[in-house]
Amino acid sequence: MRGSRTAACAVLLLMLLAACTGSPPRPAGPAGPTGPGGGPASATAPGPYGAPARIPSAPGLPGWAHSLGFAADGSGFVLLVQCVTDAARPESGFCRQQVAALDRGARSWALRPTPLPDIPPSRGVSAGLTVLGPGRALIEDGGGEEPERTWFTGDGGRGWRAVDRRTVGTTPLIPAGAVLTTACVAPTGPSPDECARERLVVISPQDGRRRALARVPALGAHPRPAPVAEPDGSWWVSGTDPATGATTLAVSRDAGRNWTPSPLPSSRPPGTGTPPGHGAVVAVGPDAVYAAELGEPDGGEPVKNPLRALHRSLDGGRTWTRMWTTGPVAEPRSLLGLPVPGPGGRVRIDAELRQYASEDGGRTFQATDRGTSWVRRTGLGLLREAGDRCGYATTRDGLRWSEFRLACEDRTDGYGPS
Repeated sequence: MRGSRTAACAVLLLMLLAACTGSPPRPAGPAGPTGPGGGPASATAPGPYGAPARIPSAPGLPGWAHSLGFAADGSGFVLLVQCVTDAARPESGFCRQQVAALDRGARSWALRPTPLPDIPPSRGVSAGLTVLGPGRALIEDGGGEEPERTWFTGDGGRGWRAVDRRTVGTTPLIPAGAVLTTACVAPTGPSPDECARERLVVISPQDGRRRALARVPALGAHPRPAPVAEPDGSWWVSGTDPATGATTLAVSRDAGRNWTPSPLPSSRPPGTGTPPGHGAVVAVGPDAVYAAELGEPDGGEPVKNPLRALHRSLDGGRTWTRMWTTGPVAEPRSLLGLPVPGPGGRVRIDAELRQYASEDGGRTFQATDRGTSWVRRTGLGLLREAGDRCGYATTRDGLRWSEFRLACEDRTDGYGPS
């Protein structure tokens, strides 16, 4: 009897504990759903597909802004150009190039020391900035007739040091915060566009130096990498299949150590007399991966930034379905930057003249009332840049956007966009 009472008390104690905690033992069952990259998915889309980051506006920053970028911790950089001109003495005018930085958790942007010199108004801006992780960035200036100069900061722009732009050595992987790009290894002329063969190069977040990636996918002579990783940690490179010439993607899920080919179902097979494609760009969303194949559409008037087809994958890019094939009339026929994927089959295309939205994975599109923007990937998610370079917005899930404005007051100096 004593043993029976003891067992009963033990069972009662377990029931009371479960009732108090509200978490009874969970029965074993099948694994939950997976996200686009093969990892666990969530109905509430936490982490990389959660609410957008809040960026403080700074409309009073001097001049006009360009090369805006962010790291995953919310820090960021932007280049500014402010021109001072005198109609009576145009030779005395100059344009000041400056850097503004947003520290992690800061409520405002701050002007920081800049290595960039003042330039005459007649010279175009040749400088560009690349964010390399929290508080780290690279400024590159010059090219062509101007001398090439490069500077790196690891302290939020408080100090800059000159670095060599040449590629040195190799790296076995792509570190967190790094940027993936290309370097010419077989130039055919003085212009960077005159190159017979390029290789994948990693810009290091530690020192801003370029190093060749040790293992690369076989994608022809001109691979086209996405500069930063997608939210699921995948890295994507587009190019051509060496055997067929068809547009092909390669994906790495281990920071560039290994690559898996991911061929696209071609909308215009090579050898049919059609112009060659321009590769493809990839955007990983909450429940699907989208690949926009770039190149001239079939028939119709030529367009800038032409879109050839839109493909969707529901298994992380292992297999693809061509959802949209661009024709001579139906829009969208162009793409500014990247497609914007959302949950439940939603995807948006920013074309040359307006935006187009789909709710069936890209099979059909409807024009929206919004204006058009350029869309690119940063460490904070997708960044939308309005045509006037003053209005911006970020999103992680393709639905919720956080808007902010930078350098909006001086728009009529005749140098930057009006």
